[in-house]
Amino acid sequence: MAGFTMSLNLLLLVAMVATNILSLYHLSSTTSFFQSTLKSSPSSLPTVPNHLLRQLHTIRSAINHLTTHQPDKPTSTVSSSAPPKDLLLYSKLSPIASACHNHPDLLHEYMNYTPFSTCPSDNDLVEKLILRGCHPLPRRRCFSRTPRNPSDSNVIWSYYSCKTFDCLTTKFPGLGFDLSLDKSKSLFSSYKSELDLPISQLLQIAKAANSVLRLGIDVGGGTGSFAAAMKARNVTVLTTTMNFNAPYSEAVALRGLVPLHVPLQQRLPVFDGVVDLVRCGRAVNRWIPVTVMEFFLFDLDRVLRGGGYLWLDRFFSKRVDLDNVFAPMIGKLGYKKVKWAVANKVDSKHGEVFLTALLQKPVAR
Repeated sequence: MAGFTMSLNLLLLVAMVATNILSLYHLSSTTSFFQSTLKSSPSSLPTVPNHLLRQLHTIRSAINHLTTHQPDKPTSTVSSSAPPKDLLLYSKLSPIASACHNHPDLLHEYMNYTPFSTCPSDNDLVEKLILRGCHPLPRRRCFSRTPRNPSDSNVIWSYYSCKTFDCLTTKFPGLGFDLSLDKSKSLFSSYKSELDLPISQLLQIAKAANSVLRLGIDVGGGTGSFAAAMKARNVTVLTTTMNFNAPYSEAVALRGLVPLHVPLQQRLPVFDGVVDLVRCGRAVNRWIPVTVMEFFLFDLDRVLRGGGYLWLDRFFSKRVDLDNVFAPMIGKLGYKKVKWAVANKVDSKHGEVFLTALLQKPVAR
């Protein structure tokens, strides 16, 4: 019986090989005939239907996109292990940011968890993925961690070197971790140099132009100090922030404000033309790639209403780059210059300067 089975398998193998050889011979013959016919009488060839040409064009475009839009130097290698089951499941339910596929190891680590249990301690991993363009992140079916002691102000301190806000205030004295409202108000109330724009002056400018400030966005707003100061003046400000080695998002929330956990390269999750004011803090500076910076400015224009204000607060750059690159880029917006102040960096060695600009969007395009 075993001999019969082996003979049958061998016969099937021979038949399969013979079929493949005949298929290849037929394909090569057909190709040769087609090429000879094309050379001899091209006018006799049948016309290809338009819908097939369109399909071929679509396939070719897709292939070109896949082969030309790969990263030159991938920052991570493809994981040898199989993708986590929840990653495969989520990818069927909802799209994943294309940049996520450039970092499969980080993505697999992020999605490698036990469903319906507590999420892993991967706060640093989340920040790495978001900063690499993997945003929005895939959703997960796990429960977010909460601090064991409610007196910790809803902060999981194990993620950070400091374990209290007092420690952060001492270590980073100028970043607003002293959550006192009076402290926040004082940060934007004084005028010490031409780079300063006190909130009282901002409100006076808006009032003189019959422009009401109700809703704003503070881009790269850190701990939400500006939003807290504006809240005291009945202006709602959303703060975009990231948790760089400190609980910035939690600090914003503790002020009773809204932290938007999005990177600078992410399209703002706000509808078109509904914001009265956009402030860009020191996180917005010359370190942003030029192309990214241009898309960023036009996204700010998208969310600003006609007559709204764009405030660049101490934009850091080399003077030559400000004159030749960033000033012309800002000029493309066609905004009115309400304030434009440039001052040298105190200990400048390479011609670095700061720019504070208040610009008003045209009422109508």
